[in-house]
Amino acid sequence: MAAPLKVYEALQWASSFLTKKGRDANASELLLEHFTGMGRTNLLANLRMPLADEVRENFNKAVHAHGEGVPVQHIMGYAYFYGRKFRVNRDVLIPRPETEELVHGAIRRIGRYFGAKKSLKLADIGTGSGIIAITMKLECPPLSVCATDLSAKALTVAKDNAADLQADIRFVQGDLLEPFLLQGETFDVILSNPPYIPNRDREDLSPVVKDHDPETALFGGEDGLDYYRRFMEGLPRAVNRPALIGFEIGSGQGVEVSALFSNTFPGSKVEIVNDINGLERMVFCSI
Repeated sequence: MAAPLKVYEALQWASSFLTKKGRDANASELLLEHFTGMGRTNLLANLRMPLADEVRENFNKAVHAHGEGVPVQHIMGYAYFYGRKFRVNRDVLIPRPETEELVHGAIRRIGRYFGAKKSLKLADIGTGSGIIAITMKLECPPLSVCATDLSAKALTVAKDNAADLQADIRFVQGDLLEPFLLQGETFDVILSNPPYIPNRDREDLSPVVKDHDPETALFGGEDGLDYYRRFMEGLPRAVNRPALIGFEIGSGQGVEVSALFSNTFPGSKVEIVNDINGLERMVFCSI
């Protein structure tokens, strides 16, 4: 009988296998943490620990699945965002670290822009798994937060995440700002991470993204700006004065999106903000 596979042997095999497949070798560690139920520190302190047969089999299947392009987050069923665990599946966009920067930027600007005012209303448009709305509510409890999505399946995931994390969020199904425009409802803060990848870039995406994230959450028309243009049609009727609007954008879209804001809200303050990698990633508009 062969000796049981040890932690370090499993990690060496998986890292080599995933590298050959063009995947991130670090995924092996995430998957083994998941199947052993051990945190990173504990796992690395037990590199010579033999793996139980069930763990080894599940890990082996998961590594092969990721090698074929299945996202690690879909295999595990969750992803971390702003230090919290969120459920994810094929119905929602997998959270990206860049969106954490949008949330962090919004929190800082809310404090500066509105000062001591507590009764602020925030809307997260196109919420997906609910990461922006839920994080904003938990980080800024006085906010009254609403989250929308066109997809009923996405809203189911978001509602489950809100329940798991005990975040009081109002969820509304609808297309962008339409539910609020119909009711005449307005907000002090509007945030969104809309689809912004140009259609022409489809073939350049990794299969991990284009074959598993929902297409409706990825592509924003020929130049990637369709949703920002649609936003500008309704934003003047959806925000209070003063108001803060924050969008995540694709690299290289800052000038165009800031121009849309300046044309829609003459005299407003518009900021293009780079992410930690120095790429254009956010546009904030203070009205």
